[in-house]
Amino acid sequence: MNKFYLKRRKRKQLLDQGVNLLMLQGYHGTGLQEILDTVSVPKGSFYSYFSTKEDFCAEVIAHYIQSFIEQLETHLQNPEQDALTALQKYFAELIAVVEQSHFKGGCLLGNLMGEIGDTSEICRLALKLAVERYRDILQQGLAKAQQQSTIRSDKSAQQMADLLTDAWQGALLRMKIEKSIEPLQRCCDDLLGDFFKA
Repeated sequence: MNKFYLKRRKRKQLLDQGVNLLMLQGYHGTGLQEILDTVSVPKGSFYSYFSTKEDFCAEVIAHYIQSFIEQLETHLQNPEQDALTALQKYFAELIAVVEQSHFKGGCLLGNLMGEIGDTSEICRLALKLAVERYRDILQQGLAKAQQQSTIRSDKSAQQMADLLTDAWQGALLRMKIEKSIEPLQRCCDDLLGDFFKA
C-alpha cells in the first residue's frame, strides 16, 4: 500500500474513533491520547492529520453527519417508494438503532451543541453547517413529497424541514433521560404521520 492510502485510512480510523468517544464521553471528557491509543497513532503524528483538537472535532462532526445524509439520500432515491414513505422508513431505521444501543449516545451533534456550541467557534460553525446540510436533504425529501401530494403545501418544505430537525434533536435528548424510544416515535408520528400530511 502506498503512503497516501495508508494515511487516508488512518485518518478515517481517527475520525471513526472520534465519533465513538466524543459520543460517549463528550469533548471535554475525551483526551487526544485516548483516541490515538485506540488507533495506534503516535501523539506527534496526530498533528500531521489535524492542527488542533478543535479542528479534529470539527472534522469528526462533518464525518459523522455524512453517513446520515447518505443513508437518507439512499431512501429518497429508492424508485419503489414515495418520498413520505422514504422519510418514515429512514426515521424508523434510526429509532431501531437507538433502541438497540439501549438509548446511549443520542446524537453527536446535539451532544456537542450543548457542550461546546457556544465556546468553540470552529466547532460551532462545523455544527451549524452539519445541521444545515442535514436539514437541506430533509427539505428536498419534503419538497418531493409535496410534489407527490402526500405532504401539505400551505407550509414551505424548508419550514417543515426546520421543524422536523429541531423536534428530532429535542426528542433525542428526551429519549436519553427517559430511556425510551417513545419521544422519537411521537416526533415522527406527530409530524410525518399527522401534522405534515396533506
